[in-house]
Amino acid sequence: MLSFDAVVLLVALFAVTFLLGSIPWGVVVSRLFFHKDLRNEGSGNIGTTNAMRSMGKVGGSAVFVLDFGKGLLSGALATFVAPHVQAASAAGADVACALCLGTAVLGCVWGHIFSPWLKFKGGKGIAVAIGCLFFVFGPVGAIIELLVFAVLVLATRYVSAGSLAAAVICPFLACWFLSGQWVAIALVTLAAVTVVWAHRGNIARLRAGTERKVGAKKPQGPNGGTSTGSSNGSAA
Repeated sequence: MLSFDAVVLLVALFAVTFLLGSIPWGVVVSRLFFHKDLRNEGSGNIGTTNAMRSMGKVGGSAVFVLDFGKGLLSGALATFVAPHVQAASAAGADVACALCLGTAVLGCVWGHIFSPWLKFKGGKGIAVAIGCLFFVFGPVGAIIELLVFAVLVLATRYVSAGSLAAAVICPFLACWFLSGQWVAIALVTLAAVTVVWAHRGNIARLRAGTERKVGAKKPQGPNGGTSTGSSNGSAA
């Protein structure tokens, strides 16, 4: 049973990681260095895929590193807070650590997807989630996530397919790496379900066969110009 002080620490951890995740680096980078708003480019998503298509490899890579870094920092904060949660309650070290890591994953992913600075809109949570999972699952689990993502993207040429596959396997990996820590597993699963929900538009386009593949040319608009409609499949 967690003490009141331990609950307060977990709530504070969630709030801090939510705010970390909510930093819209895609918008910041696009406005500060490219003098455009990423929300008005391509698919309008603030994640890595749309950043790559709208700002090139340099801009897209910068957005990925910064979003990935939000997740890493959230995971690091969780490991820092865990001993304090343990000390404030009767929970064992493994329980306290798993609870903090699960809280951090959910906090940073929700912050990224529901950024209060963007009227509770945002990215799709992949880069920030994998960054945090380096702490939750350890390097092996996070690399498995990355490999599943990469294999699906290479096989299908759909970034969204890789993103969805990485989200779908996340609860199963949580059951393995967080064995027996059911509250933490539930928190990680809730984060993964939210990522899948954030890709609902991509899912609809995949089913309709209109999702844009990696390397595909931009669709032409009615006047011969380049369309910037929602056929772009951004995933981060």
